[in-house]
Amino acid sequence: MKEFWLCFVPIFVAVDAVGVLPLFMTLTRDVEDKEIPRVIYQSLITAIIVAFLFLLGGRALLNLLGITVADFMIAGGVLLFVISISDIISTEKIMMRVDPESLGSVPIGVPLITGPAVLTTSIILLDGYGFMLTSAAILINIAIAGVIFFFSKFIHGLLGKAGSKTFSKIASLLLASIAVMIVRKGIVTLLS
Repeated sequence: MKEFWLCFVPIFVAVDAVGVLPLFMTLTRDVEDKEIPRVIYQSLITAIIVAFLFLLGGRALLNLLGITVADFMIAGGVLLFVISISDIISTEKIMMRVDPESLGSVPIGVPLITGPAVLTTSIILLDGYGFMLTSAAILINIAIAGVIFFFSKFIHGLLGKAGSKTFSKIASLLLASIAVMIVRKGIVTLLS
């Protein structure tokens, strides 16, 4: 059970569904209420497919490119650190122009739910905890994101704009700490 939580928490922080909630609400602001479930299902399916394709083929891609696990850990840790610091110091997540038909796939499914942080974290966790625990952690976290998005109006009303931002900043700080740990483990692996 402890190993599952060690897998679950980094993915939970990387997905950052509560932190993405204000952006989700902004992106779906002009979408009719009856279309919101379609957008959410589209985003969840896309996020799961991309995450699992990377879980299944990420290792082969790394081998093809001659990238070791230690290299990926260091690069992934640095990337996670930059993403988390960028989120901590930024005042707003960057808005983008989106097509209403593919809104669930891009940008909500990828890169908001399954983005660089999730992909990097999952490939690193795959080495330490195996496919079953890593895939279970990814599936549960994507499902949690879906639940949060389904109850977005209620949660946003409960937390408010300030509460959502605060939760996002705390999650980013945890992600920065995890990133430093990953870089440290990568350096130790490289040196040994």
